[in-house]
Amino acid sequence: MTIKNNLKSVFLTLCTFVLGIVTMTQKHDTADLKDFKIKIENSEDGLKMQSSQGSAWNDLAFSLDIDKTQAIDEYGMTSTKQPDQGEDPKLADYLFTITKTKEGVKLRGIKGTAWQKLSFTLGDNDAQVIDQYGMSK
Repeated sequence: MTIKNNLKSVFLTLCTFVLGIVTMTQKHDTADLKDFKIKIENSEDGLKMQSSQGSAWNDLAFSLDIDKTQAIDEYGMTSTKQPDQGEDPKLADYLFTITKTKEGVKLRGIKGTAWQKLSFTLGDNDAQVIDQYGMSK
């Protein structure tokens, strides 16, 4: 019985240790994120984006066919293959792709976001705000 209790104790200690390491790693990753705030709107002409924080651009507007993807960073429309344009301490260092779907949009966070995938419905003239942590108000 003592050996069984000792094994349980070692196992629980190990699990707690691993969970602590994972939690610290996640906190470290999100601590490095810089604030940005972007409003995405689905209009009859395409997608409109307004950045109120963390970007060099204020407004972007572009048409995007269903299931087509566009990369966006702190400097505007870009490509995932384009090299980083350098870091500006006044800007958030982020990169994500946006894909228009029949129901709304799908986003894939590549750099500078706590989220890797984010999707939401976006009807005509509907808008949604996102930030480095996901959907926001």
